Amino acid sequence: MKTSIAEVYQGSMTFNRNLLIFGLILLMSFTMINPKPTRIIFFGDSITEMGVGKDGYITMIGKSLEEKGLSQDYDLIGSGIGGNKIYDLYLRLEEDVLAKNPDVVVIFVGVNDVWHKAWGTGTDEDKFARFYTEVIQKIKAKGAKIILCTPAVIGEKTDFSNPQDGDLNQYSEIIRNMAKENNCQLCDLRKLFLAYSIEHNTENKSQGILTTDRVHLNNKGNKLVADALLEQIQGKQ
Repeated sequence: MKTSIAEVYQGSMTFNRNLLIFGLILLMSFTMINPKPTRIIFFGDSITEMGVGKDGYITMIGKSLEEKGLSQDYDLIGSGIGGNKIYDLYLRLEEDVLAKNPDVVVIFVGVNDVWHKAWGTGTDEDKFARFYTEVIQKIKAKGAKIILCTPAVIGEKTDFSNPQDGDLNQYSEIIRNMAKENNCQLCDLRKLFLAYSIEHNTENKSQGILTTDRVHLNNKGNKLVADALLEQIQGKQ
């Protein structure tokens, strides 16, 4: 029995269609088994720069995820540069953050904006709020989620006698308000560090409780930040 050209053509089309369907099913199965990891960029100053070190808070987050068997689900990228203020973050946002297509951006900045006022190189409140808002809007336009962190400490005394306490509280409040106004998650490290120090810093020391030098984190400080951010990251995915 002879097979017509039309029948051969129809058979070929059926075979190709089935092959395409099989390929799509295989691709979907592979995607479900190997989903794209959530890319998180930690954007900040020297505290974040040190966060990728051996005992840094970003490294600690990675280890915690690994212990839970979740390390393959996350891609953690540190993007901290010592001395950075909010204006510096604004200037390098495109290259260091947006170009990497993050799913989540953690912004941890503000210490230098306050601390450097002592040398006349800090950031005024209105400029801080303006540039911070611009950074938020540009990240949101890219479709990424945002976690805002309040600056933790510049001195660890619990009686608000640290020289920059007033400004640090005010800039933290600016960040809290921006989180509400822009529907961003908030990791209130200022509040968290103060609560910890009230409980553990009974001698009212200026450093050595959660920092090595009044600003940069020791192991306990890094652990406190890591735990707080990990809760934000896992609780909101």
